[in-house]
Amino acid sequence: MQVWDFIQNILPKLSVAISDFLATLLPGWVVYIIMALLSSVMLLLFLVPTMLVVMYLERKVIGHFQVRRGPMRTGPHGTLQPVADAVKIMMKEDIRPAKADRWPFYLAPVVCFAPPILALAVLPFAPGAIFADLNIGILFIISITTLGLMGMLMAGWGSANKYALLGAMRAVAQMVSYEIPLVLSVIGVVMIVGSLSLSDIVAAQKIPFIILQPIGFFIFVCASLAELNRTPFDIVEAESEIIAGYHTEYSGIKFGAFYLAEYTNAIISSAIIATVFLGGWKGPILPPYLWLVLKILVVFCGIVWIRGTLPRLRVDQLMNFAWKGLLPLALLNIIIAAAEAWIFGGWLSA
Repeated sequence: MQVWDFIQNILPKLSVAISDFLATLLPGWVVYIIMALLSSVMLLLFLVPTMLVVMYLERKVIGHFQVRRGPMRTGPHGTLQPVADAVKIMMKEDIRPAKADRWPFYLAPVVCFAPPILALAVLPFAPGAIFADLNIGILFIISITTLGLMGMLMAGWGSANKYALLGAMRAVAQMVSYEIPLVLSVIGVVMIVGSLSLSDIVAAQKIPFIILQPIGFFIFVCASLAELNRTPFDIVEAESEIIAGYHTEYSGIKFGAFYLAEYTNAIISSAIIATVFLGGWKGPILPPYLWLVLKILVVFCGIVWIRGTLPRLRVDQLMNFAWKGLLPLALLNIIIAAAEAWIFGGWLSA
């Protein structure tokens, strides 16, 4: 625990020391850019290993669900399989359809991959360990992660492929439909806490909000799965109907960027669920950072469990579930949350 406390205390001091030192040598705007780049590197240092772990975890968990062993040949018990996959993707030929719209085609993977990384900036990893403690943190995350939709649309339009365009149109319809209940599901938590800051939401959880807001938790998980294009909402990439959807024409490193973006979004969604509904970094005995990572992995395993259990929905079922199921339920949850805020608000703020 002393080591973790030392790390938690030294990182903010180190950041201030580096910033002050650079300020004596460079203009303020250059220092700002350098510190932003250093923060991005630190986020990637957290994200990349986590991504490799969840990729391996999903393949092994799904393998056991299907009564098989999963990857075993590369590394002990197949642990180096994600690294081998990354090397293989980078070595594949990178092609572009002759009639593709060049700039949207090339920029789409970047637009899909960049926003989830920005969302990590407002995630509290421990008390005081946050890159940007915005007072609208939850709103920022919801807003920034929706930008990935533009990447899907650019990929579908720029590919000059009818299957890719159809997948992109499905993505637009699905994301717009499920964004509404997703936003409404967190209003209950915001009403109880009285703040949009993720740090305040974690600090207010004397008991995990999944207990006070089980309906909001259910709606948020369902809407998140739909926005992640995960089973049973993976109609955007339905290989039995439209090959692979919006990234049908992509190969090599550009396809790898889409692949990484999907896993990054899954990690971010798991982190938001763990932070908003499961107490975030709070927990006994173990260090705060470790508690958050464990909760993220537990939520991700739940997402994998759903993938290995439920079949894919049809388009009409998917839309009906959003507009006729989750939306009315989210409005009902707001009424329940108002009563809970009146009953528990004073106790939580004490």
